[in-house]
Amino acid sequence: MTSIDFTTVCRLAAALAGVEEGTSYGTPAFRVRGKLMARMLDDDSIVVKIDPAERKTWTARAPETFLVTDHYRNYPMMVVRLDRVSEGDLRTLFEGAWRLCAPRPRKR
Repeated sequence: MTSIDFTTVCRLAAALAGVEEGTSYGTPAFRVRGKLMARMLDDDSIVVKIDPAERKTWTARAPETFLVTDHYRNYPMMVVRLDRVSEGDLRTLFEGAWRLCAPRPRKR
């Protein structure tokens, strides 16, 4: 598996409506309407917003790729190792994070 680089991370994030690139804690970050969707943790990892129930599924499936550090244990976030994740899985995670951050459609 080829390691995901920052250019690929940016391309996947930018493909989602309303995603803006900025910074969080001095690292590149992606927000939707000001809500943090994901941020680079370091050159090899990204932190992605995720529903806690889904996080359990991902971390159980591949704990060497998807993990939760003590710092993120009480937050709806998950660390993703870019040297292990597939582009398809990262796209799926970004889409889920986007749904958690995007505004809800108005009822008519």
